[in-house]
Amino acid sequence: MADETEFSQLAGFLYETGLMKRYKRTGWHIAGINNPESIADHSFRAGVIAAALAALEGADPDRAALLALFHDTQETRITDIPYVAKRYLSATSNEEVTADQVSGLPAAVADMVGRVVGEYEAKESLEARCARDADKLECLLQAVEYRAQGNTNTQSWIDTSLAALQTTSAKRLAEEALRADSLDWMHTALERPVLPGKSG
Repeated sequence: MADETEFSQLAGFLYETGLMKRYKRTGWHIAGINNPESIADHSFRAGVIAAALAALEGADPDRAALLALFHDTQETRITDIPYVAKRYLSATSNEEVTADQVSGLPAAVADMVGRVVGEYEAKESLEARCARDADKLECLLQAVEYRAQGNTNTQSWIDTSLAALQTTSAKRLAEEALRADSLDWMHTALERPVLPGKSG
């Protein structure tokens, strides 16, 4: 069992990850999005996408979702740096940032987070490839949604995301997402009869 100091450090880490709810995805400002999604918004849907892709690809959905959940936790320390800015920066690796973040945490937690981030960054497991595709696919979906809201400057994000996809399922899902309207799901739901026993 961890000691009081380690639990205190863990509480601090959890408060730190809360910054992901307040920090915005800064690249969208370049596209003219005034109030872009938060890092947490992005990570949540990336986790859902990673689980779906893993199920389709025959990988472990739980593991893929976990990798996606932790893939941007370093941004509480380094923020969300737009790709154009990364050209001018020499950055510490995400594994090193994570090691600093989890220093002093209970060993079981620190080891788990370190392994998860390391697996994601290594890009070797099928779950990591699904999680990385989920990161890109989530960006693509968000770009399509911003475009549907009237912003015409998102095509570069769509193109870059499409080009980065690796798995067959992610590529097929991207094609469908680009073909569909972002509110098709709602129209379909409204056209279906109400389930028996449900009032409507």
